Amino acid sequence: MGETVNNLEYYKVFYHVAQAGSLTAAAGELNISQPAVSQSVKQLETVLGVKLFTRAFKGVRLTAEGELLYGYVAKGYGQILLGEQKLQQMINLELGEIHIGASDMTLRFYLLPYLEQFHEKYPGIKVVVSNAPTPETLTNLEEGKIDFGVVSTPFEKKGELETTFVRDIDDVFVAGRKFIQYKNHMLDLKELEQMPLICLEGVTSTGSYINSFLLKNHVILRPEFELATSDMIVQFAVRNLGVGCVVRDFAREYLEDGRLFELRFNRIIPGRHFCVVTNPRNPLSMAAKNMLALL
Repeated sequence: MGETVNNLEYYKVFYHVAQAGSLTAAAGELNISQPAVSQSVKQLETVLGVKLFTRAFKGVRLTAEGELLYGYVAKGYGQILLGEQKLQQMINLELGEIHIGASDMTLRFYLLPYLEQFHEKYPGIKVVVSNAPTPETLTNLEEGKIDFGVVSTPFEKKGELETTFVRDIDDVFVAGRKFIQYKNHMLDLKELEQMPLICLEGVTSTGSYINSFLLKNHVILRPEFELATSDMIVQFAVRNLGVGCVVRDFAREYLEDGRLFELRFNRIIPGRHFCVVTNPRNPLSMAAKNMLALL
């Protein structure tokens, strides 16, 4: 046996000649001249120190040694062709995977309709959504576990992450018929201290934002109920169990049909944003780029 073959082009030619059973046919498939095909085969045989083809009627056929080599080359070259095909499918958005990080709120009130549109347009692309709080989403983005995140402000920006605002959101206090005396009145924020309030439990971006804003205005909240979800806050408010603090989207249906109303204050609660966060260090696939373009 001779030295190891470093030129994969020889094996490409060998594969096509073996497949076609003809130097001429292989030359046509490879779009090169027949003498070039013949030369490549001879060079491969010289390096390997063995005859790979013998003449046959209207072409060539593999020797026993050629058959053995072809069995391995066909597997490898077949995988290369398959890889090229899969890559082309990925480029054409027929194949691929996107990993997105999103909170319950951003998924429900912003991302979901875009996911539906994207799936209808590119059904071959698998979209994996990691449903997690904003800090975890930002950590996952830094570590390259997701392609991008959709989160709500405010949050502590990490490293080189890039942020794009995509939608405004508002925090509001809502109440039902039992609290009708507050409707259409301009209230002082301080009056919140005398109301039975319903807020989110634990440390949340919404809770932290509201508390921070109210503290600046010398208002300290002492909630009567602390609940796990904003949906539950809305349900408690509808049943007149107190005044709920939520992002307006959660209460929109009830505000529109009159079961709840929004309290008005002499100081406006500054708006927040949904935003898309990307990591410039993470290269994006064609599918992820198209999803971002849709957003």
